[in-house]
Amino acid sequence: MGRLFVLTLEGKIYSCKHCGTHLALSENIVSKSFHCRHGKAYLFSKVVNVTSGEIENRLMMTGMHTVADIFCVCCGSIVGWKYETAHEKSQKYKEGKSVLERFKISGPDGSHYWASHETHVAGSDADDV
Repeated sequence: MGRLFVLTLEGKIYSCKHCGTHLALSENIVSKSFHCRHGKAYLFSKVVNVTSGEIENRLMMTGMHTVADIFCVCCGSIVGWKYETAHEKSQKYKEGKSVLERFKISGPDGSHYWASHETHVAGSDADDV
């Protein structure tokens, strides 16, 4: 296995709650109105220190999307997903952006969010933007 290069961010940082690896900056948040099985999730224009899983089609609350799960590059924990393609015209703004699940990351102040008691059974997605 090769050497692992990890980017260190400066500013208000969201990080992996398991190992503390930096994932995104608060200034790159596009929307805080997303939801997933575990509760809240945020849409980011840019994330770092993640690897992508296999691309697949998923039916989400706002329609069909082609997505890939994203994993922390250091510990391998799943932290969210990346939108590859949005099949609905109104959802095209999501393409190339990533969602980080709040349950799986620490906030800039070191806070952890816990699983919502009102979990969603259907596919994860935004309620509104």
